[in-house]
Order: sequence, then C-alpha cells, then structure tokens
Amino acid sequence: MAKEGKNLVIIESPYKAKTIGKILGKDYIVAASGGHLRDLPKNKMSVDLENGFIPDYQPIKGKEQTINELRESANKSEKVYLATDPDREGEAISWHLKELLELSDEKAFRVTFNELTKKVVIEGIQSPRPIDMNLVDAQQARRILDRIVGYKLSPLLWSKIKRGLSAGRVQSVVTRMVVDREEEIKAFVPEEYWLLDVVLECIGKPGSFTARFHGAAKKQELKSKEELDKVVEAIKTAPFTIKSVKRRDRQRAPSAPFITSTLQQEASRRLNMTPKRTMMIAQQLYEGIDISGQGTIGIITYMRTDSLRVSQEAQEAAKSFILNRYGSEYYPKSPRVFKTKKGAQDAHEAIRPTEITLEPESIRKDLTNDQYRLYKLIWNRFMASQMANAVYDTVTIEAQSAGYVFKANHSSLKFPGFTALYDDNGKDEEDKNDKKPLPELQEGEEVNLSDIVSEQKFTQPPPRYTEDSLIRAMEEKGIGRPSTYAPTMSTIMDREYVVKEGKHLKPTALGQVVTQLMKDRFEDIVDVEFTARLEERLDSIEEGEREWKSVLAEFYDDFAQALKEAEAALEGVRIKIPDEVTEEICDECGRNMVIKSGRFGRFLACPGYPECNFTKPLVIEMPGKCPKCGNRILKRSSKKGYTYYACEKGAQCGFMTWDVPVKDSCPECGQTMFKKSGRGYRKPFCINEACSNFVPEEKRGYKKKAKTDATEPEKQENNTEKEKGTQGKNKKAQKGTDK
Repeated sequence: MAKEGKNLVIIESPYKAKTIGKILGKDYIVAASGGHLRDLPKNKMSVDLENGFIPDYQPIKGKEQTINELRESANKSEKVYLATDPDREGEAISWHLKELLELSDEKAFRVTFNELTKKVVIEGIQSPRPIDMNLVDAQQARRILDRIVGYKLSPLLWSKIKRGLSAGRVQSVVTRMVVDREEEIKAFVPEEYWLLDVVLECIGKPGSFTARFHGAAKKQELKSKEELDKVVEAIKTAPFTIKSVKRRDRQRAPSAPFITSTLQQEASRRLNMTPKRTMMIAQQLYEGIDISGQGTIGIITYMRTDSLRVSQEAQEAAKSFILNRYGSEYYPKSPRVFKTKKGAQDAHEAIRPTEITLEPESIRKDLTNDQYRLYKLIWNRFMASQMANAVYDTVTIEAQSAGYVFKANHSSLKFPGFTALYDDNGKDEEDKNDKKPLPELQEGEEVNLSDIVSEQKFTQPPPRYTEDSLIRAMEEKGIGRPSTYAPTMSTIMDREYVVKEGKHLKPTALGQVVTQLMKDRFEDIVDVEFTARLEERLDSIEEGEREWKSVLAEFYDDFAQALKEAEAALEGVRIKIPDEVTEEICDECGRNMVIKSGRFGRFLACPGYPECNFTKPLVIEMPGKCPKCGNRILKRSSKKGYTYYACEKGAQCGFMTWDVPVKDSCPECGQTMFKKSGRGYRKPFCINEACSNFVPEEKRGYKKKAKTDATEPEKQENNTEKEKGTQGKNKKAQKGTDK
C-alpha cells in the first residue's frame, strides 16, 4: 500500500514488481493488477449490438480486493504510472485501470518498458505519455468481435452437434487449415518418377564420383520405366565427357533475430517446447531473473513482437563483442538491418538479449534448465544475426553422354562466419554434407562409366502441419497476431478439434464436422483471406485510419444475416459425429474399436456398447514396423510415466525399445531405423545385427545396459534408471520425445 507522497507504478505481473521496484527505489511503490480487472461479464453477451456496440464492462469477480488496494494506493499517491505490457492489450488494461480507479488525466501517466533494465525503466518513467486510444479501440474491437462470434455461434454448435463446443474468429479458421490439409492428403494421387545416378571413374588417375541425371536440352524428369530405359540404353554405349566444371564461392547470410512467431517455431523444432511453454518461459526471462552479483533484471526484450528492428545501441554492443571474441573478419562491412514484414505493427524491437555480456554459460547457474535453453537460443540467434556471412566452396561438374547431362555437386565450408556460433539449419550436431569431394577434372576430359543406379520413387502428399509449421502458415497468411499464436494452438487442441500425433497435427472427426458446418453456413468466418482482411482493419484502427464501431458494424450486418439463415436451414437438424474407427481390436468381442471422447480426454471404446463395454487407453502408432514380426510399433507409457516403444503384439512378440522409431528404412536391409530419444536432432541408426549398417548400442549415445526380458518394461526401466547417461536418467526428458 502506498504512503502519502509516494508515486504508484501499476504493472500486470507480480513477478515484474521485484525487478522494477529495485530499479526505481524507495520513492515508488510497485503494485500488480494481475492482468485485467475489468472485462465483459462471461454470463451474457455484454455488448449492446443494436445501439452502437456499447460494451458493458464490469469489475471481474474475485478481483475486488486487488481493486480496493489499488484504489487506496492511487488515492494516496501523487502520480500513478500505468506500466502494463507494451502492446494493444496492455494499453487497454491501462485504460481500464484509469477508468476503474477514476484517475484524472493530470494524475495518470502511461509508460512502457520494452526491456526491464535500469536504463530503459528509468527512461520510461521520465518519458510518460497519455493513453493511446487508437490502441485501446483496436483492442476493444478485437474483444467485441471475438465475443460476438463466440457467443452467437457456440450455442448453435451446442444445439446442432454437441454441448460444450465453441467457435472463434481465429480458432475456427486455424482448425479449417488443419482440416483442409488432411483433405489434401486424402485426395492426393501419387505420381511415379525415377532417379538415375551414374558412377563415373577418372581415366589415367585415381578418383570417381556419382552424378545424377539432369536432362537433355533442359531439366527433365523421368516419369516412367520406359523413359528411364531409353536413357540407360543410350548411355551404356556412348562415351562420357566433362561438359563443364564450375567452382564458386557461395555465401549464406544469417537469419534475422527472433520475432514471436519464429521464436515459437524454432523452440518447437529445436527444443521440443510447445508454443504455450515457450511464451511462458520467455515471459520469465523478460520479467526478471535474479543474476548473481547483479540483482534482478530482465534478460530479454519484450517477447510479443512482429518487428525485426534492432536498436543502434544493441548493434554496437554486438559489434564490440564479435570483434573482441571472433575478430574483424567475423563482422560484416556494415551493421545488418533486417526488413520487417509489410503489415507488421512494428511497435517493439526484435527479441534479443538485453545485455550482450550476459552469455548463456555465464548465468547458467541462475536459470532453470528450460530458461537456459531458451535464453541460449535467443542469445545465439541474435548474435549470429549480427555476424558475417558463412562462405562455402561449391563445385558443380556436368558430364554428358548421348546428349544427356548428369550433374554432381559438392560444397565445403570455407569460412564459418555466423555458423561458428549458430547454424540456423537446425542440425548443429551433424555434418550435413558427408559426400566425398569431387576429383579434379577439366572441360572436355573423358571419364568411364562404372555403374548405373536407378530408383523408383513416388511423389508424396503435403505433410501434416506441426505446431511450428502451422504458426508459420498463420503468420504468412495474416491470421492472428503475435499474442494469439500460442493461445490458438492450445485452444484447438483443448477443444479436441485437433490432436497431436508425434509432432504432427491431425483433425479429429469432431473438428471435421464443426469445420464443415462452418464452411457451409459461415464461409467468411473460416475463410483465410477474409480473416486476414479483418486483421488489417483492426490494424487500421490502431493507426487511426478507421473508427472501431464502423468496423464492427460492417462485420456484424453480414454475420447476423448468415446466422439467421443457418438457424432456419438447420431447424430440427442434429449432426452426428462419425466414429473414428481404428485398427485396434476389442479384447472382449473382436470388433474394431473406435475413438471416443470423455471428461479425461480421448480413449478407445468398443462400438458394441451396451452389449460390450470394453475400453482401453488410446494408443499412438509410430512409423515403421516391428523388426521381429513386422507388426505395428506403438508408443507406450510405463506405470512411472516413462515412454517406450513396443510391438502391438506385446508379450506374444516381445519387442520393446527405449529408442524412437523413425519413418526412414535402412538402405541396406530395409528394416525400420531408430534414433536416440531426447530433444533436438538425432541421427537414425539400424538395430539389425545381421545388417552391415548395424550400429552397436554403445555407439548410439547410451552406455551399455544389461540385457533384460523385453516383455517387462518396468524391470528395464528400473535398470535403466540406475545407469547414468541413459534415457532413464531424467524422467522429464522421457515424455513426448517421439520427434
């Protein structure tokens, strides 16, 4: 509670209070609102749709004590600084606080902090401004749009499909994206094509290389065995000569620093973090970490941003560090400037460390494991973005025979540049170019044909979305904004419209039924382009170009008409959700089991209910086949929560492993390959002892384990726990590792 004469600073999160309080000192009292204190009540529409979309904001139940304490502190303070988050929602919270606490314009001051460091916090307090009503109105329009869609459509879904369903302006279109991708996959018709390689040997000197068929006058694809045979027959008797040898330096520039979407994508891909967890950890890094010898400071800038802008001060700090640590050749000729995507709000800098000198290793002891991993990702990405290009020495050889051209390429790292710190291809642990160098050859030189290798292939359907690829698609299509990506991912999975199988997102039967209804009756709501245009209109409100109530009116007129027509067309209709039939067989009656949803999530049930009421947990099928009997491999969890992989036949077969099956088959024996479990990239290996490609257990990254009965995972688990360096070492690392 504030004393007379003190200045009150109101923030959102209580975790920021410690950081900001230490910076500002004894003349300021820092208090937290805990987010919104006033909002639209949940039990009704709370918006007057007939008289200008007037919102009925009310204090949130359960927040009375916080409101009273803030009001009392504000009355005793000389000035009240509203320091909520520096975004639309934060601006709206500040406005709600001003209205709720009845603060005058002379007493209330809006301040923002892009980073929680002493310099920025003090500068923010010294540079207050009025509340930006354009930002507030943009947030009000978004809030009311979401309320209209949710409260008008959800009852329709309840009455026509199932109780407890919901629709949303962003969640519905994102669900449609997942459903549409699944329909593309089902409708996909594979097309045949052939790869043709020739092994060519040098004449009069050692050396050989493999070249791939490129075409004749121009690039050509071999689409049938007949086309392949025509080329093979022609080159069998014709000489091979070197058409050209091209050597050049290829430069690769670093990726830009992170924005919200790219941070979520990379954390998902590299660290196996969900978008929700990524943002939670990033919030902690922004709000403040107690660093030994320095106190509590925010170690990254604000993490909800779509801007690639970097302050000159940060660029200079990065330059100094790079020159001192790596040398002048690792710094570009001029500081890098990345262009922010058109339509971005550009309100904040890119996500970067607040202090370059706080290297991840130097503060590791002050961070949790997840904080360290995410901070290291952010620090490395930002520093690499300011470094010189990597340079590769590339060689391309074109060999020709019978009018056909075959190409061979090789690339080797000549100068590491930014890759000395961060390789944005995401496979830092592996040498991605393991092809042997090409021999020294001259144009016009002849080479001998040693071998011909062909392989039949078929085109593949588009892959299912992963969380990171779906966020990338949302960003590219203009769906949602940085603050909505993670909540949208959580919502569509919590509602069971979409499920996660391994890394991939798959629509459920429920998600497909709801999406089809929306496509039939509310095409605009689930139309990607319409939703993107609506986001642009919200942005135009923020820019002061449009009036927020007129945007709402334009939307509501068409929406209300569509709702009226849908209710009339669906009068008396009840849409059935089809059962998802699986290959799992009921243990009691032998029927194919179906997937049902209950209060504790999805499970397998016998379709013969009530005659047969057998149920069991939902199994997750992994790629590949059991190496012992050829049946499916299933993901299982032991009683203690450890993940293992076993044949669907269980004890009847006996195959069980802690390693993760992958979709790739061994090129030598054709059996399913496996990889070491854990986060990040892991190189697949063959476990077939009779195969020349076999990788012994001690070379897979684990210490050798004592052999145990494969039908007793609990016993294996206990043995594994005792051995350091194995999967059993860390329970947390076991969950969700089938990446």
